[in-house]
Amino acid sequence: MSEESNKEDKSPGLLPWTEIVTNDKESSVKFYTELFGWSTDVMPMPNGQEYTVFKKGDRPVAGCVVPPTEEGAMPMWLSYVTVEDIDASIAKLEALGGKVFKGRVDIPMGSFAVVAGPEGAVFAFWQYGEEG
Repeated sequence: MSEESNKEDKSPGLLPWTEIVTNDKESSVKFYTELFGWSTDVMPMPNGQEYTVFKKGDRPVAGCVVPPTEEGAMPMWLSYVTVEDIDASIAKLEALGGKVFKGRVDIPMGSFAVVAGPEGAVFAFWQYGEEG
């Protein structure tokens, strides 16, 4: 396999990541690791929380996070869609009747925003950063 074929495709419009947002992280991690045979890695987040990465072998496949307490998010799987320009994508989403639940957030790997289409289905925009 060539080095080129091992590179992650960062094209706009793809779904490169999904994560479960849950208020009971311990039970969720236990459930999904047992259900799918996943292992986990834990990494610290800037807000003092920990982010759990589910892995199949050495490959990261999904994440698990507790929402910030002030947001009170409903437990759900959240899929990320790659965009080239997150600010332009947010503006276009709003112009098309979508809703922004959490505006742009910048983290070391890139930027994200949690949004919904006019029908209410929630997803997130993901713009890769220099480290992503």
